[in-house]
This record gives sequence, structure tokens and C-alpha cells, in this order.
Amino acid sequence: MEEELILSTLPKTWIFDLDGTLVKHNGYKEDGIDILLADAKEYLAEIPPEDKIIIVTSRTEEYREMTIRFLGENGIRYDEILFNMPFGERILVNDRKPSGLDMAVAVNLNRDEFKMPQIKRET
Repeated sequence: MEEELILSTLPKTWIFDLDGTLVKHNGYKEDGIDILLADAKEYLAEIPPEDKIIIVTSRTEEYREMTIRFLGENGIRYDEILFNMPFGERILVNDRKPSGLDMAVAVNLNRDEFKMPQIKRET
């Protein structure tokens, strides 16, 4: 059975890791260039314009210009990008609305495989 994300119709904040999630892990070091993972660009393009996209990466500042140029040249939409993030887990903590709606969702993908669960929006 295919996984499914059940989301509200409220505007969202999407937080994506860069290496191994949107682009080939360490491709910029091993291949000298970034390589977009299949379906990542298309998925990001389908995120509603009222939603915010934040990209986080452990890349150091020396790779900032190269990374931002690559994202722009490839039409990757994002609102913020954070460099120098630690190599460990990324932990999202949020509240639960009185209605019972959980305001934190986490998706773990296999490295270098952009296979997001199907989205189902609650009405």
C-alpha cells in the first residue's frame, strides 16, 4: 500500500533537507556539480504558492553561492535556505491545535530517492 500524507487545507511550511533529499548526496563534491533527484523539482513546483519552502543543508558558507546559483538555474522554488546545519537529526517540534490537528509532520526518505507519499487534503 502506498503511503499517504493527510494534510489540512491550511497554508504550510515545508522544510526540505538538500543533499540526499532534493539533490544527489555529495554530488557537488564527487561529481563537481549538483544533480537533482527525479521528481523533486516537479513536487516542489506543485506546492501551493501560499506555502513556504525552507531548505536546510550542512553545506558550509563556501558553497552558498554555487548552491543558490544551481537552485536558480534549475527553477527550484524556495523562500529561505539555511547553511551550516549540524549533521545529526532534524527535529521539528510544534503544538497540536485544540481541534486535534497535529501541527508537525515528518517524512523520512531513503537517501537519493525522492519518493514522497501521496498527499490527501482534508476538507
